[in-house]
Amino acid sequence: MDRTLVLVRHGQSEWNLKNLFTGWKNPDLTPVGIEEAKKAGQDIKKLGISFDKAFTSGLKRAQDTCDLVLAELGQSSLPIVQDIQLNERDYGDLSGLNKAEAAVKWGEEQVMIWRRSYDTPPPGGESLKDTLARVLPYYCQNILPCVLRGERTIVVAHGNSLRALLMVLEMADKVSIMKMELETGVPVVYQLNADSTVASIMVLHHA
Repeated sequence: MDRTLVLVRHGQSEWNLKNLFTGWKNPDLTPVGIEEAKKAGQDIKKLGISFDKAFTSGLKRAQDTCDLVLAELGQSSLPIVQDIQLNERDYGDLSGLNKAEAAVKWGEEQVMIWRRSYDTPPPGGESLKDTLARVLPYYCQNILPCVLRGERTIVVAHGNSLRALLMVLEMADKVSIMKMELETGVPVVYQLNADSTVASIMVLHHA
């Protein structure tokens, strides 16, 4: 049975470009981000993959990326499930600040702890652990059953919400997950076994 799961981090957003903490804010994709999304769709198409199910977050940059990917596949009419459980980690009081401004306000060391620790949240925001706590149940209850039924599934989301899935799929621990980075607009294609473990992984790097 074909148990295909494709993960795509949204294309570059205006705030990625400016090195700002984005979280649940809603900046648009940059022209580069739009091209990344289209390229992701083209790369998936070259593999001959089409989708039965599509999931994305409640944020515009992921939704727009998902739309662009499906358009390249000629699947613009595919219903897309949008859910805030797949949203990026909420950076709380850091949202909208660039990394340098945050370092001036709270100190570089403290900002690095918020960015890189597993369970220390920034003020008013979420830690990676908090993000996992909402993404993982959603994956297990809504996304994984589709894949195991043989429905080819795409999830377009964010660096940190997709990290939650990488933790499960690639059996990463809370130390190694901090080093795992998904590139913007680069699809990762998983084939799953019947027991939901990973049979194969293919990263479709930009040429």
